[in-house]
Parts: sequence; structure tokens; C-alpha cells
Amino acid sequence: MSSFHRRGFFGGALALIIGRGRAAASQSGKTPEERLAELGLELPPAPTPVGIYVPSVRSGSMLYVSGTGPGVGPDGEPVRGKVGRDLTLEQANAAARLAGLRILANVRHSLGSLNKVERLVKVLGMVNATPDFGQQPQVVNGFSNLMVEVFGEERGKGARSAVGMGSLPSGIPVEVEAIFEVRD
Repeated sequence: MSSFHRRGFFGGALALIIGRGRAAASQSGKTPEERLAELGLELPPAPTPVGIYVPSVRSGSMLYVSGTGPGVGPDGEPVRGKVGRDLTLEQANAAARLAGLRILANVRHSLGSLNKVERLVKVLGMVNATPDFGQQPQVVNGFSNLMVEVFGEERGKGARSAVGMGSLPSGIPVEVEAIFEVRD
């Protein structure tokens, strides 16, 4: 059993990470950076590559963000486990949200500000799940809900795929890659 599951990921520290006061962030007239602050969310450090790739690539008005996992949970331990065996749907959804926070950190690092995001264009969510698990879209909703909270209903929703995988690197439960339209 992973430490993510064993240590009670849904404890008090998670409330800060997932922003239980989501509804408090007004969508009208606020910038993404202001929404992030209203949600009480702090971004982790931008991910660094663990292989032969770059975290993101900008080509024209598009920012392509490499696949990103959840990193560490509020207990400081890496989030690992197979959904449907080690992790519940709710825990996997929270892991997808953590991956979203890391993607936002990457975007901010690449652009200087989340306010330069025009819109989310495309998402691929990969879920490390048991063969009988069929709720991959609900897992990836953890990422998608965060994007809507930060960028708004229209700019935060993009085309999306959510698929199951037999495994993911280092046993992580979810990996998300995203494409954003950006401006200078």
C-alpha cells in the first residue's frame, strides 16, 4: 500500500492543496493569477526533467507541456499506486489535481505568468489502473476542474482524452500532458 493511501491523503494538509474553498474564487473579471491566490493555492516548484526531454516547448502561440505526474503528497512522500488496487477514485482524482498544480508551475515558469495563457487547448490524462477500472475520465476531472477554477469555464476547458495504462513511470497513479494557447 502506498504512503499516499496509508497516511490518509485526505487529511488536513490536503484541504490546503485542493482548495476546499474552490467556489470562493470568482470567475468574472479575475486574472488566472488572482484566481489562484483566491483559491489559496501555492504552486510547487516547476518540475525538472528526469529524462531526455524538456518540461515544455513553445512554438508560436502554443505551449506544449510534457507529461507530468503528481509529485509528492502533503506528507512529503511521492504519490504512487495503482488506481483500483492501491488508490480509490477520490485519491486518484486528488493526484490528478496535484499533477495540475505542477503543470501550472511549469506554465508559470515557462511564461512568467499564468495570465499569458489564452486557453487550454488539449489534455491527455493517463491513469495507472487495474484492468477492470473504467473511471479514467473521473480521475482526470481532478486536473480539469483545477483548470476551470484557475482559467474560467471557457478558457479552462479543452479537448481531452483520458485513458487507462498498465503502468506509469515510478508507479505514479496519473500522468497528464497539456497544450495551451498563449500570448506575449
